[in-house]
Amino acid sequence: MHDIRLIRENPQSFDAGLARRGLPAQAVALIALDEERRAVTTQVQIAQSRRNEASKLIGAAMGKGDRDAAEALKAEVAALKDKMPALETQSETLAAQLRDALAIIPNLPADDVPDGGSEEDNRVESEWGTPRSFDFAPREHADIAPALGMDFETGARLSGARFTFLRGPMARLHRALGQFMLDVQTGEHGYSECNPPVLVKDEAMYGTDKLPKFSEDSFHTTEGRWLIPTSEVSLTASVMGELLDESALPLRLTALTLCFRSEAGAAGRDTRGFIRQHQFEKCELVSIVKPEDSEEEHQRMVRAAETILERLALPYRKLLLCTGDMGFGARKTYDLEVWLPGQGAYREISSCSNTGDFQARRMNTRYRVAGEQKATQFVHTLNGSGLAVGRTLVAVIENYQNADGSVTVPEALRPYMGGLEVITGQ
Repeated sequence: MHDIRLIRENPQSFDAGLARRGLPAQAVALIALDEERRAVTTQVQIAQSRRNEASKLIGAAMGKGDRDAAEALKAEVAALKDKMPALETQSETLAAQLRDALAIIPNLPADDVPDGGSEEDNRVESEWGTPRSFDFAPREHADIAPALGMDFETGARLSGARFTFLRGPMARLHRALGQFMLDVQTGEHGYSECNPPVLVKDEAMYGTDKLPKFSEDSFHTTEGRWLIPTSEVSLTASVMGELLDESALPLRLTALTLCFRSEAGAAGRDTRGFIRQHQFEKCELVSIVKPEDSEEEHQRMVRAAETILERLALPYRKLLLCTGDMGFGARKTYDLEVWLPGQGAYREISSCSNTGDFQARRMNTRYRVAGEQKATQFVHTLNGSGLAVGRTLVAVIENYQNADGSVTVPEALRPYMGGLEVITGQ
């Protein structure tokens, strides 16, 4: 959420940020709406003040025996009482209109984010690992995994397209990946493990910028709750409305949860295989920090995600997303893309974003500055994947495939697999 005061003070800067996002100027319209709201609010305050003043004067007039003055004051108070409800309603309506207008405007990009209109303009920052050379033609996971327990047919029969039923060693490998990720993130990178709800209220989705603009991307229950698209929602919203002590920061939270996405805008994309599912698991990373620490924390979070790929010896590259490819709430985003030899392409496996105070303003989450009892500031929030479990499973299958259709278990995962070294057909 943007601060209308900052827009009033720097309208040209605000519109310049929107232009980098490919959006038209909006400062003039927002400021005009805010001026109208403030004018009506001032009328309400003046009317309230005069009503209170006149009510006191009635008693004084009666005490002096000035009945005419008292009656005139009573008439004035009555008129003000009749007038005020309409003014208050108008003030509330204008405030809601301004809030709604601000709620659908994306975050402004950081200065060092490259300009661009699409993923083609993202900037490769680094590459790690050398893609494996095969002495046979590598296949895609969707061709290898069914014989190993990745059952697309049963998943579709039970739940429809984009659902998969994992069996036997394939299900265990999936579980092993999630446990491995949690152990690394908690044991080596200082994230505190959480087990949050996967059903949340509107407020949690709104606070983490998933509502109102992206309601079609998530599943909504008949009881009015939302299935989380990622545990970023639950973890970040766990501090919603709180005033934190500076000494409590940074907060670093992680969770391995089910996630649910409707994939409303993904028709025809990745319909084959395990890459784009309605239900999936992800090891989420969330940081709540002071503003001056958020850039360093962003780099730290990306490194935590990179560690998983390196321990699994999966080649990847790091991209800094351009203005046209960043998510709605992000001011700066790094994507990690893993090499998939079956596809002969890099595919996204982690996205780590710094949202600045964008989510904190929506959630009203602040911290108290040490030594200054009344001084408070909005926190900065960051979120990232450390990693998406299903996509990591795909990467392991394709990078560790063998000519006979089996898959070698990466060394880092063997302790989680009871020492199993190779997954073979069932």
